[in-house]
Amino acid sequence: MIGLVVWQQLLDGLGWVLARIYDFVPNYGLAIIILTIAIRAVLLPLGFKQIKSMQNMQALQPKLKEIQRKYKNNRQKQQEEQMKLYKESGVSPFSGCLPMLLTLPFLFAMYAVIRQPTLNPSTDPQHQGAFVVTNNHLPQDSALFQNVLTHQNTDFLFMNLQCNLVGAGTQVPIRYKDPSDGQVKQLPGPGNPTDPVGAQIYGKGDTQLSFPATTQGVLDCGTSRFPDIVPYVLIVALMVGLTFFQTFQIQRASPPAAQSSQQQQITRLMPLLFAFFGLQFPAGLVVYWTVSNALQIAQQTYLIRKGHIGPEALERQIQAQKAKTENAEPKRGIMSWMTDMAQGAQSRRDDLQKQQEQKQRPKPSGGGQRGSSGRPKKGGSGQAKKRPQPPAEPKGDRSDPGGRGKRGVGPGNQLKRTSQPDPPEDDDE
Repeated sequence: MIGLVVWQQLLDGLGWVLARIYDFVPNYGLAIIILTIAIRAVLLPLGFKQIKSMQNMQALQPKLKEIQRKYKNNRQKQQEEQMKLYKESGVSPFSGCLPMLLTLPFLFAMYAVIRQPTLNPSTDPQHQGAFVVTNNHLPQDSALFQNVLTHQNTDFLFMNLQCNLVGAGTQVPIRYKDPSDGQVKQLPGPGNPTDPVGAQIYGKGDTQLSFPATTQGVLDCGTSRFPDIVPYVLIVALMVGLTFFQTFQIQRASPPAAQSSQQQQITRLMPLLFAFFGLQFPAGLVVYWTVSNALQIAQQTYLIRKGHIGPEALERQIQAQKAKTENAEPKRGIMSWMTDMAQGAQSRRDDLQKQQEQKQRPKPSGGGQRGSSGRPKKGGSGQAKKRPQPPAEPKGDRSDPGGRGKRGVGPGNQLKRTSQPDPPEDDDE
């Protein structure tokens, strides 16, 4: 539902831009060309990227075929090696069809904007026999809407841009589906032999239009099949030729074995498919697609000349991707951030606990540290206390034959040595 709303807003936006361009350039064909250039300019960066991705994908085909041949009996290993190659090359496996996916939505959008509005019978009892506009994406107050609704001033290069190749040179009946019986009938108005009088046309929701408008029975696409058909044939042929050259240009910039036989067949059939569309689509849409293809070819030519696409460009991209992978830092998400925060908090708690344990540890009461010479180091609370030394033995006078002098006698209550005769020997011995 949301996608449908977005799609309708895109169609209305394109219709508004086309109507505003028409106000400045009152030519339907030139307004379509200017809008095409504006769309391609907006998509230019993405278009460059998608062209390079598509060509790089084609240039990888020889290596992918080698992997398939090498691991033809191991499907899982084959897929792993292919994904590894995609990652090393920086190429998406879906990039080969992205340029087409990029342009096709605008092709369908332009078809919805350019085609003539659908008219259905009014259901309002007050507008009996009138018709209301449906499937319109142009502003109802614009000059372009008035011309498209009344089929006036829609010619470009000798073509009516509301006509197609099939109806060129004829008077094409404009039909509607009658809700009363479910049959498809021709609108009343000029060109309808049974009802040549036109009916009143109201805007969306049975609103009154700012200009008078009545239905027409036919769309004037020419009076003779030849030569009126010639410009339609030329524009369709130009569209098909540019589509073919666009694909051929990419193939020429790729290695010889870049595409499989199935891809080559699809490449050849695509221009023919668009040729079939050109028969049915309004000429205004063919003009849009032709100009879009021409701009696409110009982009590819620029990329080829600058060396941004081709086998050499792919090899440079592979080397750059390898260097980027080797030097790239790992991406850090919310889980990595939370892990770092937790580790930091735990580290701070461990440091605080170590500091508390050091403060609570008892100080040693032993001697202080000694240096390499055995002497206690100066300073610090761990300096060893000096032990008391015994009193030095007194040295006698050198003139004293006994070597006992008074010098050197230690202080205190000590017995003084006197020169007394030796005690007599015991006779009993």
